[in-house]
Amino acid sequence: MKGRKDDKKKEPRVDRRIRVPKVLVIDSDGSRLGEIPTYQALRMAQEQGLNLVEVSPNSDPPVCRILDYGKFKYEQKQEAKRRRKNQVVVELKEVKFRPKVDKHDFETKVRHATRFLSEGDKVKFTIMFRGRELAHPEVGDALLNRVLAAFAGKVLVDQEARREGRNLTAVVQAKPGAFPKPVKPVEPEGKDGHPPEEPDLDEDDLEDGMEDSADLEDVDDEDEDGDEEDDTPVAASMDG
Repeated sequence: MKGRKDDKKKEPRVDRRIRVPKVLVIDSDGSRLGEIPTYQALRMAQEQGLNLVEVSPNSDPPVCRILDYGKFKYEQKQEAKRRRKNQVVVELKEVKFRPKVDKHDFETKVRHATRFLSEGDKVKFTIMFRGRELAHPEVGDALLNRVLAAFAGKVLVDQEARREGRNLTAVVQAKPGAFPKPVKPVEPEGKDGHPPEEPDLDEDDLEDGMEDSADLEDVDDEDEDGDEEDDTPVAASMDG
């Protein structure tokens, strides 16, 4: 209920909700009609089949426009949608490494970081130390330098290397145009221009599919130390 009241407060006063004695009127064609008694401005709007809308309530006197309020609200909603659509939301993705990472895992994690950067996200590289590894911080320093070298000339360093507890971290973002944006796959169309319908499956087909899925669950994609890169965002809407 509170949200609805707030929305009403944000809406401009229209027609008989405008209680001031006089207003500065802008006609439907954009011409300024000057200061007019409110009742007279309201009558002019009604004669045109339009509304009197208060667009600047804090002016003295308030500024009103003669317009189609329904159309005005629709256009405002469309403009708000366009702004939201064009708004770039930058997330912070984290890619974790162990000091003893092998070549294959290193290359895999670099590919994941490349994908995140190409999607416009920032990437936090984390070198995780355990036990006796803490006695050799130079190994982590060398690994982080190796990671950053893999993106030399393509990224800007948002956060220089620093210690966070047992970890060593750095944050980067892509330079403009350094990474091509991923292309979304195009869905195949049927003869009528719509996506093809999915085939009907009987019970035997569904049982076979469930068995195949169960087999796939046994496949493990973790690193040798049991750590995976974290594909989930650790922070959202971070402005550069």
